[in-house]
Amino acid sequence: RCVEALYIYFRANRFEEPYVSITKKRQIPKDGYSEEIEKEVGQAEGKLFTHRSAFSRASVIQAFLGSAPQLTLQLYICVLQQEVTVARSIFMVLSLLSIVYGALRCNILAIKIKYDDYEVRVKPAAYLCIFMWRSFEIATRVTVLVLFGSVLRIWVFLIVLLNFLGFFFYPWILFWLSKSPFPENIEKELSRVGTTIVLCLLTFLYAGINMFCWSAAQVELSDPDLISKSQNWYQMTVYYIVRLMENAFLLLLWYIYRTDFYLYVCAPMLFLQLLIGYCMGIFFMLVFYQFCHPCKKLFSSSVTEALLSCFKILYFICRRHKSTLLKGKVAVKSPENPDETRGSSKTIDSQNRNIHQSVSSNA
Repeated sequence: RCVEALYIYFRANRFEEPYVSITKKRQIPKDGYSEEIEKEVGQAEGKLFTHRSAFSRASVIQAFLGSAPQLTLQLYICVLQQEVTVARSIFMVLSLLSIVYGALRCNILAIKIKYDDYEVRVKPAAYLCIFMWRSFEIATRVTVLVLFGSVLRIWVFLIVLLNFLGFFFYPWILFWLSKSPFPENIEKELSRVGTTIVLCLLTFLYAGINMFCWSAAQVELSDPDLISKSQNWYQMTVYYIVRLMENAFLLLLWYIYRTDFYLYVCAPMLFLQLLIGYCMGIFFMLVFYQFCHPCKKLFSSSVTEALLSCFKILYFICRRHKSTLLKGKVAVKSPENPDETRGSSKTIDSQNRNIHQSVSSNA
């Protein structure tokens, strides 16, 4: 495939193609107006687009089903041996870059699939934000899993299994709740069993991505393209809140059950650095969606508005809970108040009588 793509690329624009196709794309709205642009696409250019899309999907598969387990294993070996060799550090850096590149391609693919009717142009600032976002997120996630697995080896398999099964069955549960017909238009040559196997492989990849980072392409089996076209800010917010809490919980267990093996490591500083690193990844994600997303003008609501609404809901829940507690305290104290007022009035009356008696005796 690579040789074929190179052959098509070097032969492009040398010969006049007899057949061309016309594509229509709309520009991102500027000042409320959106123009539709027609573009002629030759056969060679169309084949190159197909190859590029296939390479992007292959890079995502290779990153999360190949490089991510490899990086986790290499880091785990370094922790157990208390030694980081030059060769192993080079392989770990290359694996991390491969995973980050796969996550970046996943982001770009998701944007192009969701906004297929528009001409999407990703700026260098957007690439930089995605790179920083994914680097912090994936590096801290892998480190947390390795540290937890080094002290609680059996429990880490349970954590990984629960995460994987949860994300694997999540699209199937949504598909079952939607009561949509079984997708038949994936490939004409595939039977129902073959289509089911393809969908299982797709959800398998989706679960593998979400094990390490947020999957920008959300699987929706009821959609003809199998990708959700809506931007669900609440689902993303819930994912990152739960993932941050999970990382903090795993680090806390590592801190409690750490052995003498980590005697020469400043555990509180490492704990804090990993949490700050994950928060830095969330920060770059917010910067990307708020300022650098190529289609941010098409959003019905921004990410800051979604976060503010989430915080308002949490504030309302906390305030309501606090008001119920105060009402409960007032209800408990209310029966005692009449007795206290009566007791205080009796003491005042007795003091007044004593004063009058003392005055009369002096007189």
